[in-house]
Amino acid sequence: MLLSDHVSKIPLVGESYAKRLEKLGIETIQDLLEHFPHRYQNFSLVSTILTAQPGEVVTIQGQVVQIKNVYTRSGKTLQLAVISDGTDTLDVTWFNQSYLVKSLSPGTWLSLSGKISAIGRKRSLVSPQFEKISNFKFQISNSETLHTGRLVPIYPETYGLSSKWLRAKIARLLSLLAKEIEEYLPLSLLEEHNLLERRKAVEQAHFPESAKEAKDARRRLAFDEFFSLQLNSLWRKLSWKNAIPAPQLKIDQKKVTAFIKSLPFTLTQGQKQATDEILQDMRKPQSMNRLLEGDVGSGKTVVAALAAYVAWTNGYKSIFMAPTQILANQHFNTLKNILEPFGAEVGLVTSGQNLKFKISNLKFDVVVGTHALLHQVHLLENVALAVIDEQHRFGVAQRALLAQKRGEFAPHVLTMTATPIPRTIALTMYSDLDLSVINELPKGRLKIKTWVVGQQKRVSAYKWIRERVKNTSEQAFIVCPLIDVSEAETLKNVKAASVEFIRLQKEVFPDLRLGMLHGRIKQKEKDIVMNKFKRGELDILVSTPVVEVGIDIPNATIMLIEASERFGLAQLHQLRGRVGRAQMQSYCLLFTENRSQKVYTRLKALEQGLSGPQLADLDLKLRGPGEVYGTAQSGFPELKVGSYSDLELIKLAREVAEKIIDQIDKHPKIKKLIEEKTEISSN
Repeated sequence: MLLSDHVSKIPLVGESYAKRLEKLGIETIQDLLEHFPHRYQNFSLVSTILTAQPGEVVTIQGQVVQIKNVYTRSGKTLQLAVISDGTDTLDVTWFNQSYLVKSLSPGTWLSLSGKISAIGRKRSLVSPQFEKISNFKFQISNSETLHTGRLVPIYPETYGLSSKWLRAKIARLLSLLAKEIEEYLPLSLLEEHNLLERRKAVEQAHFPESAKEAKDARRRLAFDEFFSLQLNSLWRKLSWKNAIPAPQLKIDQKKVTAFIKSLPFTLTQGQKQATDEILQDMRKPQSMNRLLEGDVGSGKTVVAALAAYVAWTNGYKSIFMAPTQILANQHFNTLKNILEPFGAEVGLVTSGQNLKFKISNLKFDVVVGTHALLHQVHLLENVALAVIDEQHRFGVAQRALLAQKRGEFAPHVLTMTATPIPRTIALTMYSDLDLSVINELPKGRLKIKTWVVGQQKRVSAYKWIRERVKNTSEQAFIVCPLIDVSEAETLKNVKAASVEFIRLQKEVFPDLRLGMLHGRIKQKEKDIVMNKFKRGELDILVSTPVVEVGIDIPNATIMLIEASERFGLAQLHQLRGRVGRAQMQSYCLLFTENRSQKVYTRLKALEQGLSGPQLADLDLKLRGPGEVYGTAQSGFPELKVGSYSDLELIKLAREVAEKIIDQIDKHPKIKKLIEEKTEISSN
């Protein structure tokens, strides 16, 4: 057998087991050996029956004295056995496993692990883990048992595949194929950073002799995961810079200064720094690939507008792409106001138009649209800058489309996000991009007052909202997690926008003007509702989190979020940023009916005035990336061993990857791994 062989080559693994393994993402023998345990049961305390105490989790080794089936009135069966180890006897009970009476006949030597129970004066083991052993050897060594008497690995499972089955198969394969597991890192590097050899790490991860061995093994395997991510990101970055020429723009400092002076506000220090970094990139003959991160309202669009202005002064066009039509319209209006006084023409492409015809006939200097533009960029000539707003909603694959040459060159690419990115995620998932961060809001912007509101204060909160918005210029958002009421048990009590809109309109705010917005409403209706809200013809907008991206209403001063515990801290922070866009004091009310102290503590973090990245770091620690971002949906690789909160190991992996990538030809095994991954991803 080879590591690359299909799992069906393993003895006693037929078609049905191969299909079950496939559900766990296991197709080859190597996949199975890299299916690591997610925890361990500690059955390493081996005790005599005489000294075993009730409540202890122990391993007992002894001989079956007797075993029988006992039938209950309900038709169930109990298997009652008596085990002796020479010091005492112990009762053992299993349920509905009649076959055990034949397979564990008197005289059979067993190793049993579980929690000692006390029934009256008698001690017993109920449903213990067990395995046969050749003969009685007190304090049997770990190497002689798989399921008892050791740290027992517990694996991610699926129907019909238990950890016990996986342990047996993996143990057998390791004994045959462990020597085939190749080490690709230099020995000097392993010694320098105290990392185990790959083969040893795989063996110890599955069957450690101690907790320290498990920890050391998992550290090496987690390092490998981060190292692979870092290496591939750096390789993409290198390939991007080496293979894709871009227009080398001239920066006329006088014109840039005049542009900045024409703005009705002063740029923050963060905006100035980001501008300098972007313009430095645009001077180079390699295509820029930069991520601009900043809280909602931090002024990212103005920075991007300046980059578009520089492209225009060099005789080139720019395109702006937004995730929604609402945001595209908003960008169009902002860019038109900023750029047209200088003579640059700004055009809007809407999703309802014939894109190919419209784009091929465009004579604009700056074109604004949704992501549909991405597939039509080749129809535009002389595009030197592509700005993609809200990075998380586009992703690597769509960014890569822009890397394809358009004529003789590719555009500089600037992606923007208001989603706070934890440091560890930035170091792993976005290490192929250069990062600029705007970490401050414009001067004069008041801090948004945030309160967690329990069920008992709901009525008084509604009364307060009425007082703020009735017959005034102030407006409010009420955000619900769902569009319609869900039939799922866990979501039955979660507020839905369509139902809440009717309830609020009839029962709570009959004297106010309400509108509704969600993803299923047609674009024309969305535009009508949004324009009404912008003109102040609505007091309250009931919405789903569609408002998270892009909507800018200067008079909106209240953000009420229903079932706030169902949102991540970073997402709540973004929603909160929809208010407080002008000089008026704004408020965010986090409604929750959940009484969990953990939930309450997490939500209270928003009252403390932490920045977006700080909240993102905290949310990552509390909930993990799978819950925070939706791992599969947002493109985050699911780690088998590592944790995205392990900053120290991520930094080490990046440091090593940067050293290796500079001398990649000296490491043929690592280069081969990169090329294989690149080939897979391109397919």
